Amino acid sequence: MDDFLDFKNKTILITGASVGIGLATAILLDSLGAKLVLHASREESIEKLKSVFNSKRHLFFRADFSNPDEIEGELKEIVLDIKFDGYVNCVGMRSRRPINLIRPSHTIKILNTNVTSFLEMVRIVTKKNRFNSGLSIVSISSISSVVGGGGVTAYAASKAAIDAAIRCLAKELHKKNIRINSVLSGQINTESYKELMDSKTDKIDQVLDRQYLGLGEADDVANVILFLLSEKSKFITGTAVPVDGGFLS
Repeated sequence: MDDFLDFKNKTILITGASVGIGLATAILLDSLGAKLVLHASREESIEKLKSVFNSKRHLFFRADFSNPDEIEGELKEIVLDIKFDGYVNCVGMRSRRPINLIRPSHTIKILNTNVTSFLEMVRIVTKKNRFNSGLSIVSISSISSVVGGGGVTAYAASKAAIDAAIRCLAKELHKKNIRINSVLSGQINTESYKELMDSKTDKIDQVLDRQYLGLGEADDVANVILFLLSEKSKFITGTAVPVDGGFLS
């Protein structure tokens, strides 16, 4: 198990690192000695990260993932000669709107934030001299990409697009000794979940009726991400791993 827990010589990039699963993953990897490059979309979130991770071994960058064209410039200013061993994508703009309230501009923003920016990050990270051999990429997806639900059409479509892209990217990137997977997250006890429940008039989460292991914690997902980043998962690529409390069963 020593190798499994040793990230002291690893550099891991985490996008969407200031809250929820991203923050839990960053905290876990920090405790295991990894050097982190942490992203947030707002300056106040960057300051929050700097206060949580008071370490000179970590770097921080801000980029608006709804504007994919700006990402490479922002990242280049930070990473310089760094080569990545892992990339974890935890950016996810949620959307809960019935179809009559969905407009093209809203759909474009969801897809840019959740899909186009992820693909742009993969393009950047997998450039020559940007990664070490054995790079592992992990993106947070959702049970919504597999099972339909009312009012989450745009969000679910974006997560399904990530999973489809990963199946293609795995076949393309294995030639560079790069693995890529996603995690199908169920309902997790994060700020996003609390906001969802605050917005519901009946305060009932129908997902939890099927998620029979109960409400998950961010660490439950972070632990699986850690496994997928590690050499212990070296025979896993191009797949979506459920961390869903039994929902999909």
